[in-house]
Amino acid sequence: MTPPDTEFRIGLPGWLAGVQGDFGVAGLVGDQDVNFTDILKRLDMIASGLLYARYHRWEIFADGQYLKLSDTEPLRGFLFESASIALKSAFAEGFLGYRLINCQKASLSLYAGARYNYMSGDLRLHGALLQGRHRFGEIDWVDPVVGLRTRVHIWKPVSFWANVDGGGFDANSHSAFQRQLEGRRIVKEPISSEDWSYQIQGGLEFQVTRWLWTQLGWRYLKHDYVSAGFTNKTALNGPFIQGGVNFRRLSLNNLRAG
Repeated sequence: MTPPDTEFRIGLPGWLAGVQGDFGVAGLVGDQDVNFTDILKRLDMIASGLLYARYHRWEIFADGQYLKLSDTEPLRGFLFESASIALKSAFAEGFLGYRLINCQKASLSLYAGARYNYMSGDLRLHGALLQGRHRFGEIDWVDPVVGLRTRVHIWKPVSFWANVDGGGFDANSHSAFQRQLEGRRIVKEPISSEDWSYQIQGGLEFQVTRWLWTQLGWRYLKHDYVSAGFTNKTALNGPFIQGGVNFRRLSLNNLRAG
């Protein structure tokens, strides 16, 4: 039996994502290490949303998140130097998918689309050499993305689901540089430019009522982006819980079968 021929979903994800990896602006690169267990202590703001629509085998879906946090990090290559950083991270992604497998027990979709990324960093530098200096940088870019998503019905209202995708493919790679400390001088050195990303997420879904659903799972989104003086080699990683409402319309064949 095929699933309902039309489905709409609206959700509010709650992703407690830690931030780990290298982040830098104006050629100054530091190490971010905020675990998801500490994120609420350093979180200034978070917002997210999810939309999904399907007609027969065709799907269209989008989600996004805005994250702002504050932290203190060591600066790579600068002896005894650190920076207070206000980090803003946002992404919005939209995809068109087609179900290769489309039945009540399981589904498998191939999808393609784009992910818009925004990052900014406001660094206030500390230490004998750079005390009191201020650096701010922001950048946005769009990555092409392709991926697979699957859903398997386990028992009554419980299903397992998973998504995996990759993007970037060096579509936005240009010249890049990084500042290093040589003696008492700060020098600008050229480095290779990169633009890659990948994402893995999955968990369990519970259909609480006919209209309400919730998901529990884990999500990992890795960036490997270096362009001009901007570095974003961070990973957003952590558990999430999301819930929402869904609307489904049964096909004529399903109504006859029922």
